[in-house]
Amino acid sequence: MFYLWNALITMARWLYSLLFYCLIPLVLLKLWLRGKQAPEYRCRWAERFGFVDSVEGMRPIWIHAVSFGETMAVIPLVEKLLEAQPEVPVLITSMTPTGSARVISHFGDRVGHCYCPYDLPGALTRFHKRINPRSCVIVETELWPNLIHSCAQRHVPVLVTNARLSARSAAGYQRIKWLAEPMLRCITGVAVQNAQDGERFVELGLAQEKLSVTGSIKFDIQAPEGAVSEAVKLRNAWGAERPVIIAASTHDNEETQLLQVYRNLQSRYNDLVLILVPRHPERFSSIYDQSVKAGFRTCRRSLTQLPAANCQVYLGDTMGELMALYSAADITFVGGSLVERGGHNPLEPAVLGKPVLIGPYVHNFNQIVETMEQELALQVVIDTEELQRAIAELIDHPEQARAMGIRGRNCIEANRGALEQQLQLVTQMAALE
Repeated sequence: MFYLWNALITMARWLYSLLFYCLIPLVLLKLWLRGKQAPEYRCRWAERFGFVDSVEGMRPIWIHAVSFGETMAVIPLVEKLLEAQPEVPVLITSMTPTGSARVISHFGDRVGHCYCPYDLPGALTRFHKRINPRSCVIVETELWPNLIHSCAQRHVPVLVTNARLSARSAAGYQRIKWLAEPMLRCITGVAVQNAQDGERFVELGLAQEKLSVTGSIKFDIQAPEGAVSEAVKLRNAWGAERPVIIAASTHDNEETQLLQVYRNLQSRYNDLVLILVPRHPERFSSIYDQSVKAGFRTCRRSLTQLPAANCQVYLGDTMGELMALYSAADITFVGGSLVERGGHNPLEPAVLGKPVLIGPYVHNFNQIVETMEQELALQVVIDTEELQRAIAELIDHPEQARAMGIRGRNCIEANRGALEQQLQLVTQMAALE
């Protein structure tokens, strides 16, 4: 029976791999089409098939952070790791140009970096031969059957760190449990953000003894140096007394709604400033055009670091400066939440002591949002009408805004500690080579 089960698992993975190979032309076509707006998607394709530069010296710890958000989350962990074990090289892989750019801009040559190979047996074999990692750390829940299997074949331990598994994602994995369960059996350990996510992993087939509930390393966030001083320059440029709201990490169809909210608020607060920060760089120009066509005096940060005094909409069209822009605002709205994208990290403005508003679609940050809501450190708004009312309430009652910001900072302080626990798991696993 054991041999039959293994044969079925092998057959399932073989069929999955065959399907993936058949879809590669469509995958490459999608990369090419995305490259029309973001040319970086048309570069470095060889890395996606395992043709990467060999890492000299000791076997690296391989950390996979799929995109910009996961990269930002794992930066403190990598910094701690480099400090604790400077003799052990680290390789960080990404899947998106924004994630790649963030790794390079933050770490420089302190870590190795390349795109992660596609989940194809041939690509992963090439990757392992050239990199020969001592361990693999997957940030959050980027689980691929062949990647996990290739590590297990080569006795490379795999830790899923800062893991989350929403009810929606768990339901998706349940539909392919025949593929997900064998994959989870090959994983060395999973460090989850909360007990609910841990239960979902166990229901999918993860052994209980492989599970650690550490909390989220996102609570170990620190306000970056220089953010406040840059914010002061911005506020002085457009007028220090003007009320400022920011809508950050926005997605398609959100900016239209937010610009309308801004227009409505202008009738009551005619000197109001809106900082608008789209999530994806390829959309910067189109959002600028949209704002100008709507009749707003719009300034682009990429063209002038300091806005004109009469600026109404300030477009944050640069990378890596979001915290400074958050710091320049009185009230913050976290995007990806008025549309079904799952929301973005509300802890970033909270650590700066800012009041946080967020839309109803927050499945990517459910636990964090619930924790902050319980502490009255965040307000969920169900639509743009409620968002408009909430902004007006906070402008009219600045003491409420300050109190919410203080509660946000306190909430973060009360939930710190996951970083050290996950660092210990990573270093223990690296020692298993």
